[in-house]
Amino acid sequence: MLVIRADLVDAMIDHARADHPDEACGVLAGPDGSDRPERHVAMLNAERSPTFYRFDSGEQLKVWRKMDADDEVPVVIYHSHTATEAYPSRTDIAYASEPDAHYVLVSTRDPERHELRSYRIQDGVVTEEPVTIVDRYEPSERRP
Repeated sequence: MLVIRADLVDAMIDHARADHPDEACGVLAGPDGSDRPERHVAMLNAERSPTFYRFDSGEQLKVWRKMDADDEVPVVIYHSHTATEAYPSRTDIAYASEPDAHYVLVSTRDPERHELRSYRIQDGVVTEEPVTIVDRYEPSERRP
């Protein structure tokens, strides 16, 4: 299950809406070992495409180095689908390389509402997971 703060959900949705009709992409970083997203990092879709996303390799290197320096990991890797449901495509599945990450998809196909879903993708197997949106993390969800 993904437990995530509402402000982080809003940041992903705002990014997806701002980049529409192209797919948006980014990460939510969090403390290593916590499974708790804390920081939103909007990234550039190097493809500038409405049907495909790819992190810019230079930007990805900088973001991953900063996470390493801050003892963080990509707790959530997200992107948007602009014309289809929020379900991983074959390409999304093939490119999923962080086995511990939550893969969040935001569909912006309906201009009046969004669809947000989260998945675990490990060894090509997609498993949808529940998403619990909270205003703040409870002390029991915090780890040193």
